[in-house]
Amino acid sequence: MLAVVDIYGQQFKVAEKETYFVPSFDGEPNSEVVFDSVLMASDENGTKIGEPYLSDIKVYATVLEHLRDDKVIVFKKKRRISYKKLNGHRQHLTKILVNKIG
Repeated sequence: MLAVVDIYGQQFKVAEKETYFVPSFDGEPNSEVVFDSVLMASDENGTKIGEPYLSDIKVYATVLEHLRDDKVIVFKKKRRISYKKLNGHRQHLTKILVNKIG
C-alpha cells in the first residue's frame, strides 16, 4: 500500500516497512507517531484521493533517531571588489520507519 502524506509542510510518498528522513519534530526515539493528513492512498483495490485529506486513513510510524543532514556550503564572490562571503548550514532531520498505512 502506498500513500502521499503531508508531514510538517512537506509531501512524501510513503510505503509500509520503509524508512524516510523528514523535517525534525518533537518525538522521543522508539516512540510511535500518527500522521493523519493523508492526501492520497493506493492499494490493490484502487486509489482514493482526498479533498484535501482522507479522513479514514492514517499513517503509523516509529521515530528511529534525530540527526543532521550533510553540510550545504553557500559561497558568494564578486570579482575585483574583494568581496567573499562563506556560509554553511546543516538541516535537522528525523528518521522514521513507516509501520502501517490504514
